[in-house]
Amino acid sequence: MTSATGTARFQRVRRIVFGIVLASFVLSFIHRTAPAAIAAELTRAFAINAATLGTLAATYFYVYMLLQIPVGVLADTLGPRRILSAGSLIAGAGSLAFALAPTWEVAAAGRTLVGIGVSVAFIAILKISAVWFPANRFATLNGVTMFAGNAGAVIAGAPLAWVVTQTSWRGVFIGLAVLSLALGVATWLRVRDRPQDLGFPAVHAHAPTPTIAVHWRQALRQVLANPATWPGFFVNVGIGGSYLAFAGLWAVPFLVDVYGMSRVIAAEHASLLLLGVAFGSLAIGALSDRLGSRRGLMRACTLLYALSWLPWLLHVQWPLPVTLAWALLTGLVIPGFTLSWTVAKEVNRPEHSGMATSVVNLGIFLGAGILQPLVGWILDRGRTLGDAAHAWDHALLLLAGSAAIGAAATWLVRER
Repeated sequence: MTSATGTARFQRVRRIVFGIVLASFVLSFIHRTAPAAIAAELTRAFAINAATLGTLAATYFYVYMLLQIPVGVLADTLGPRRILSAGSLIAGAGSLAFALAPTWEVAAAGRTLVGIGVSVAFIAILKISAVWFPANRFATLNGVTMFAGNAGAVIAGAPLAWVVTQTSWRGVFIGLAVLSLALGVATWLRVRDRPQDLGFPAVHAHAPTPTIAVHWRQALRQVLANPATWPGFFVNVGIGGSYLAFAGLWAVPFLVDVYGMSRVIAAEHASLLLLGVAFGSLAIGALSDRLGSRRGLMRACTLLYALSWLPWLLHVQWPLPVTLAWALLTGLVIPGFTLSWTVAKEVNRPEHSGMATSVVNLGIFLGAGILQPLVGWILDRGRTLGDAAHAWDHALLLLAGSAAIGAAATWLVRER
């Protein structure tokens, strides 16, 4: 086999490996944001209030949050192939349980299984990106990953809201279960943890071997004790948490209740927000790699995102095309927080990349898991007190405040 033939084969295999893992990540985004498009159906199907709906949706985030560090350890020890194959099968079972649930408790159990299953997807693709590709393409690949993931979230927005009107939300989740199971099988058959597992040379000159199981505790202690790891965590709590809490559940109800939009129009706003995040991820990741800098770009984008809440807080009455454009523009700057993963990888040892990225990624789901039900509690309390209009003001102030805290945390980020 000539050198050119071997290189072409390696690139083809690498694309297949990355593509399968990316598909699992995209499906995890669809699972994550689907409740926003079917919030009304879930409320009716299980006869629940807003706080319970928030808890049902956030169940996914709770388990996702709890598993992030264990998943990082497993990615560095067992490898992404094993954990992603098992995770896809668990997610498929959870989606099926959710689809067939007779009560909200069973639905919550199904969402818990989904959260367990898809919790491995993101860390797995970061690990694949770190091992199969050169280091100077890591932020760009993160951008591609987030673009694809948010494209999946767009599918779970307005298109899913339309599909539900033609069929049922239960049928949609049965379909997601089948896709999850199929990806689990494909991962086991085609994905490998390292190029060396298929006879290719290592991409990196001094490629580390997977962390030996007996040493993982020491490795995790090193990551946790590194002060440079933690600022990205707090950025993600504020920015990622407020973004997912809003786009993943409350954006559509807010626009329907406060601005009187139809559910489909409101879902279009949420979809444009996610579409903006998708394209913003591509641009910010590539620009960051080109500049060789993370911190300045992260600060600028997160500040703009925090300021983007002001028109909603002030109830600015814009024409519909302007509100749609604002949702898209907001989405374009949100991915500034995604540079936290690149920073975490670069301020820790290369062989600990799975653990480092999982620690900062934990902040996103901690933020979303707290904010989603808290917004529901604020809304229920406002309705009980007969002050539903102001309840949304308080809920949005909570989300905007969280975004501001996340933006402020970028000033603690350092890179090397």
